[in-house]
Amino acid sequence: MRSSGRNNRDSGRGDHRGAGGGTPRPKAGGKRDDKQRAGRPRPEERRYDVGGSGGPGGSSDRKDERGGAKSGGPKSGGPKSSGSRGAAARGGAKGGPRTGAASKGSGPGAKGGPQRGRGQAPSRPRELDAKIEERNRARHSKPQVKTPKTFGDQEGERLQKVLARAGMGSRRACEELIDQARVEVNGQVVMEQGVRVDPEKDEIKVDGLTVATQSYLFFALNKPAGVVSTMEDPDGRQCLGDYVTNRETRLFHVGRLDTETEGIILLTNHGELAHRLTHPRYGVKKTYLAAIQGPLPRDLGKQLKDGIQLEDGYARADHFRVVENTGKNYLVEVTLHEGRKHIVRRMLAEAGFPVERLVRTSFGPIPLGDQKSGWLRRMTNTEVGMLMREVEL
Repeated sequence: MRSSGRNNRDSGRGDHRGAGGGTPRPKAGGKRDDKQRAGRPRPEERRYDVGGSGGPGGSSDRKDERGGAKSGGPKSGGPKSSGSRGAAARGGAKGGPRTGAASKGSGPGAKGGPQRGRGQAPSRPRELDAKIEERNRARHSKPQVKTPKTFGDQEGERLQKVLARAGMGSRRACEELIDQARVEVNGQVVMEQGVRVDPEKDEIKVDGLTVATQSYLFFALNKPAGVVSTMEDPDGRQCLGDYVTNRETRLFHVGRLDTETEGIILLTNHGELAHRLTHPRYGVKKTYLAAIQGPLPRDLGKQLKDGIQLEDGYARADHFRVVENTGKNYLVEVTLHEGRKHIVRRMLAEAGFPVERLVRTSFGPIPLGDQKSGWLRRMTNTEVGMLMREVEL
């Protein structure tokens, strides 16, 4: 009885598959299944690499993606892995771009690494970053090749360095002076960078003015009345040296001014320049303002220019003019190139007009300007150049 019932159930099942009205199911080895495996896989059967090699979506999945028809989807009709379906949903069923390092399977960061967005460039592997860094370190660790300062047969210092040390500006600013063809060495305009010069022997000019390339100092002092024109005074009186006691280099004054005479006086450590500025051969002019009492004759200026007889010879003024007149008080300007003692006071006194107050307002091309009494200032490079041109240095 038991075997009979089982046979009946089997026969009924077979009748239902063979003769029923429903659509017959194809066999596992039928023609339809063979055609499907031979053709292009359906979108839902595509696999994307989301795991390591050997697992779901591993090396076999990469073959599915590249080969297309060479793989037939899941083996033995087994269920598809959820990882491949998720990758297909993210990447798109129509061959969208793989995402970052996850598409490389065995690359670093493939398991659980952050996924790049759609359309972005894949990240660079860590091994490649390490190689690049190692190569950069090796390149920078090599000793730098430096050419010697005296390259070739040249000697001396670079011109821009000498100009910068002389106070013409920074090295970059001095290079711009050279580029602008404003620098001369021994009478020739320098047109290129890197020229080497000897500061002790070569004559260097900027804009036609000689540059003091050595360690020279130049100062202008507005000497007050009562100050002695010496650097030291044995009697303890106030002197010029009291204004430059904190200087490292010994300075000396250029010429003299009377104790009661005020105005500009130069201080420097350039011996040759100081000598030429006071030598009669070069005739450097000095201008004075004198306060006298009038009335003045009209020919006073002519008398001074023609010459006034003094006990040590004639003294002549180069220029004379009346600057201001208030009643009997006159302020006159006298210019002369001589440097004899008390020369202006003696000339005006001999003409009949004793000086009440005397101020020197300029020494050669250097004016006193609005410099206050007792103030010491450092002369500019342009002023030094003008002085040197005045005495042919």
